Amino acid sequence: MYKESIITFKEINRLAIPAIIAGIAEPLLSLTDTAIVGNIDINPTESLAAVGIAGSFISALIWILAQTRSAISATVSKYLGARKLEEIKSLPAQIIAINLLLSIGIYIVSLLCVNEIFEIYNATGLIHSYAVDYYKIRALGFPLTLFVFSVFGVFRGLQNTYWPMIISISGASLNVGLDFALVYGIDGFISPMGVKGAAWASVIAQGVMALLSLILLLKKTPFNLNFSLPFNKEIKNILSISFNLFIRAAALNVALYLANSYATKYGNTYIAAQTIAFQIWLFFAFFIDGYSSVGNIVSGKLLGEKNYKKMWELSIKLSKYSILVAFTLMALCLFFYNPIGMLFSQDIEVLDAFYSVFWIVLLMQPINAVAFVFDGIFKGLAEAVILRNLLLFATFFGFLPTLLIGDYYDLKLHAIWIAFTIWMLLRAGILVVKFRKKYLYKNM
Repeated sequence: MYKESIITFKEINRLAIPAIIAGIAEPLLSLTDTAIVGNIDINPTESLAAVGIAGSFISALIWILAQTRSAISATVSKYLGARKLEEIKSLPAQIIAINLLLSIGIYIVSLLCVNEIFEIYNATGLIHSYAVDYYKIRALGFPLTLFVFSVFGVFRGLQNTYWPMIISISGASLNVGLDFALVYGIDGFISPMGVKGAAWASVIAQGVMALLSLILLLKKTPFNLNFSLPFNKEIKNILSISFNLFIRAAALNVALYLANSYATKYGNTYIAAQTIAFQIWLFFAFFIDGYSSVGNIVSGKLLGEKNYKKMWELSIKLSKYSILVAFTLMALCLFFYNPIGMLFSQDIEVLDAFYSVFWIVLLMQPINAVAFVFDGIFKGLAEAVILRNLLLFATFFGFLPTLLIGDYYDLKLHAIWIAFTIWMLLRAGILVVKFRKKYLYKNM
């Protein structure tokens, strides 16, 4: 278990490929919901818009609450590198318990003001009604999802991305099958449930993933779920890291909220097109995030070993591989530019709006690749303060001014995606400079 870290193409991809497959499972669920809901017979545009708005809010909450995954991963990997896992044996159970209590509290509070939440997104009429229906069901999966993410953090800290991949594939496959069965119905057995069916499909899939996570945590790791006091000495540090990452995720989601809010303000056609574009962007983000995960996993272990030379090598190699993946995805999407849009909607106006900005989504990918890689490395190094301050700066001094200027000139979706591009440029550039300044000198 305590072998020396090796930074080779084979070793990187041993971790990255399962992480990519596990990572794309979550956005694949959202993409499936988007494609299936966008092609139903009754009110497809309104349904697509509602799933986009509700899904965006759900993702926002999950990303904020799931930041302990990175904190757990960084801590476990550091102790693995230092060969002191016994010292944190009680830690996973304590963090998981805190996460579950927090997610249940968020679920209850959000249900009490669910109508007001989607009014803030400028949703009205059918879109508001569908979004509320979808959210009330999907939100049941909050505790399940956070439990799964916590377990994934433990596995990543142990340099293991295989079991998270198996769990994610199982959940994604089940969700796709259930989507077709529950949204469209099965003659003589299940009545079509529309948007509600998509929500139930996701919740059931999350339940199965949580069960598999529980079994594999107990069987494949040195940890258990026996909660005991006093709290582990690392709890304070993990909560501190998590708190800073909470703020970071909140700033990130301000950008996502503003994007959806402005798109909804422009009209049903624009929020439907924005939903498609953002789900594809998110799919790419999680795909490239496989190499970011390697940075998250290995950098903490290298820090525990005080092996700064290999940490620098890791950053160079991960950047090269992720940029290559980004260009590959760009090429594929350019080749299938029109068919991709038609997977999600048959509405000509929606497709025209989507195609008008899809090229921007594609051009962003190499920038995203660098940003995500260094984001993962800094998470593995537990540099939560740097990540927090960066997202606050990029959101309020990059994304927001660009969006407001673009909106003033009536650029609509172009304003949103130009703002996203500036946002990612700041995230990538500043992290590269910070990493070079802090760690490059240690190799000399």
